[in-house]
Amino acid sequence: MTETEYDYDELGLVAGLEIHQQLDTAAKLFCACPTELREPEASVREFTRYLHPTRSELGELDEAAVEESKVDREFTYLAYDSTCLVEEDDEPPHRIDEEAVETVLEVAQLMDMEPVDQAHVMRKIVVDGSNTSGFQRSSLVATGGAIETSEGAVGIEDMMLEEESAQRVEETDDGVVYSLDRLGIPLVEIGTAPDIGSPEQAREAAERIGMLLRSTGKVKRGLGTIRQDVNVSIADGARVEIKGVQSLDDIDDIVRTEVGRQAELVQIAAELEARDAAVGEPADVTDVFAETDSGVIAGALNSGGSVTAVPLSGFDGLVGREIAPDRRLGTELSDHAKRHGAGGIFHTDELPAYGVTEEEVAALRESVDAGEEDAVAIVAAETEVAESAIEAVAARAETALEGVPEETRGANEDGSTRYLRPLPGAARMYPETDVPPVSLDPSEVPEPELLTEKVERYQAEYDIDAGLAEQVAYGRRMPVFEAVVADGVDPTLAATTLESTVTELRRDGVPVANLARHHFEQVFGMAEGGDLAREGVPDLLSALAREPDRSAEEAAEAAGLGSAGEDEVREAVVEVVERNEDQVEQEGMQAFSGLMGECMGALRGKADGDLVSRLLREEIQKRA
Repeated sequence: MTETEYDYDELGLVAGLEIHQQLDTAAKLFCACPTELREPEASVREFTRYLHPTRSELGELDEAAVEESKVDREFTYLAYDSTCLVEEDDEPPHRIDEEAVETVLEVAQLMDMEPVDQAHVMRKIVVDGSNTSGFQRSSLVATGGAIETSEGAVGIEDMMLEEESAQRVEETDDGVVYSLDRLGIPLVEIGTAPDIGSPEQAREAAERIGMLLRSTGKVKRGLGTIRQDVNVSIADGARVEIKGVQSLDDIDDIVRTEVGRQAELVQIAAELEARDAAVGEPADVTDVFAETDSGVIAGALNSGGSVTAVPLSGFDGLVGREIAPDRRLGTELSDHAKRHGAGGIFHTDELPAYGVTEEEVAALRESVDAGEEDAVAIVAAETEVAESAIEAVAARAETALEGVPEETRGANEDGSTRYLRPLPGAARMYPETDVPPVSLDPSEVPEPELLTEKVERYQAEYDIDAGLAEQVAYGRRMPVFEAVVADGVDPTLAATTLESTVTELRRDGVPVANLARHHFEQVFGMAEGGDLAREGVPDLLSALAREPDRSAEEAAEAAGLGSAGEDEVREAVVEVVERNEDQVEQEGMQAFSGLMGECMGALRGKADGDLVSRLLREEIQKRA
């Protein structure tokens, strides 16, 4: 399938975004536990749960939750020395974290949103194991805002404050393993109106919202801390929610690919209608493959399994039709089979292949009364799995007759998407009775300075060049820069260290991810207090990155990085000059450049370059 650039106006593209951003608060949303992530190896114990859907206030069951619960899975949770009873769902949640509330009110101001009078917490049913309680707590905090893009304004419909889900660690034969370190981190969810009309506008809107969020200086940075969900539909298609777009660079490709997928499905539905297509009844066709050489099918049968099939009248040639890069209608059917535990499907548009012979294909068609214009899909698996999986395949084939199904899909790394579950409905929400409402007063919250404004201020106020000012303002350590400069640290030293120096250390293999805010504050404090030469800052940061549990003073002492006095510096300079006495006599001050490097190396970052330069010039002049 070659990539096509569609006329999005003609197709009636409508798109919207849901941006999920972790907040950088000291505590989690409903407990006092820290918000730092941990390595799974640091867990101290684990426990297991099975989750089931519950009914709403009106006695309804959410369709997405019901389908999720059909997959019988055990959920294992990794707990840490910081894990509390709230995170384990063994104690009621505490009041909403005040720091998180203040941060979302700042965001609301930046988007011209109107905060609600009171934030009421709701429970949103989630039975995929990502929350120990079987639901996620969420609260509406503001409505009715807008952002500007080059293609026009995009409305902001609502902003929610909710708890982050647990981190998926791995899939097992029994279920899924989750880590509780991420569960409960405050998360702001921003939903736009369906005002987006092109892939490029979707990306631009996401970039604008991301900039506004970072302007608060109170959001987490790095991979996984912000996620974008994209809602896409075309006029003849249906609303599809695409979850988990990790990178801004992927948003326009995701929208473009989804438009193409829906357009192809609409065309397939039209062709199926013209053929008077229909989906038959699933059947057991195990006997057809009793002597098969197909490794996949034989493996299932040798384990006591079965082969099930569904005849697809009028589908010949369409099951194998590509609807997105490396995805076909058959891939959509396979996604539904996999949700029920099967490894996938085979279908006659791709057979004979995979060890299935032409004779077996003919026998398969005959066994389900399929003609030349028909297709047949099969599943080989443990009997119960094969039966439920082929039912799911048949149900998805039925929706192909209608066109594009409404559903939730997951983003793949290549820009394509895969089926996850049906779209959730209103039945998944009901009130949280354990957390009292919170009155919101935006008048007490100052409006943050935009990152674009920070860049201009850094240039004017601190005399930092435009490039470095932008790096600092948009960088993840902008809050550190603001804090240390407010404490009197030289802005140029702070900016170059936080951006250029850290980047150089990373390229040299130093684990700079271990450097926390307090490390920088301690190092800058030593430099400003005269206890550390500026030239020693990189070496000290490198030492702290490798041993982050040490204080800056301890690391400096261990590495011999204290600031040398003038007498000690002069002594080192004299030693270098005397060692190169012949060169000094012959070249005079022209020897300065080479000796300067030797002096700095001898002092190992213990002295500022200005002092070394002055003393070296004096010593050379004495001997010239």
